[in-house]
Amino acid sequence: MLKTVADVMSSDLIVVRTETPLKEAIQILAEKRISGLPVLNDAGKLVGIISETDLMWQETGVTPPAYIMFLDSVIYLQNPATYDRDLHKALGQTVGEVMSKNPLTITPNKSLKEAAKMIQDHKVHRLPVLDNEGKVIGILTRGDIIRAMAAE
Repeated sequence: MLKTVADVMSSDLIVVRTETPLKEAIQILAEKRISGLPVLNDAGKLVGIISETDLMWQETGVTPPAYIMFLDSVIYLQNPATYDRDLHKALGQTVGEVMSKNPLTITPNKSLKEAAKMIQDHKVHRLPVLDNEGKVIGILTRGDIIRAMAAE
């Protein structure tokens, strides 16, 4: 029988809000031994994901983009907008300032194979699972898929 996302996803969800202090989110990730959390706005809608990757900027800091000077002009060798985004993440104090916005999502009726392909193709570690109204009802991680494979 073909397994679906609903068969394998974690439904005992831990979520944070955009205004949650970063220190609190870090504490949750460490204590629960998880690598990411869905982020909800005041209306309870999914607006982002806060992950270990997002938090690494806090510790590592940001390197300004390389540039060259030419005829009194600055020519950036990398996109300066990327630097602005990374700097914002490094200095952020709330989940909303640091999270990755517009996360890739999936519905519970999709096959596990489709979910695995999405995770692989988009190089993400987790997919929030949304019901028909757009409410977060679970999360599917790479680990969930591997455990399902091992159980077969």
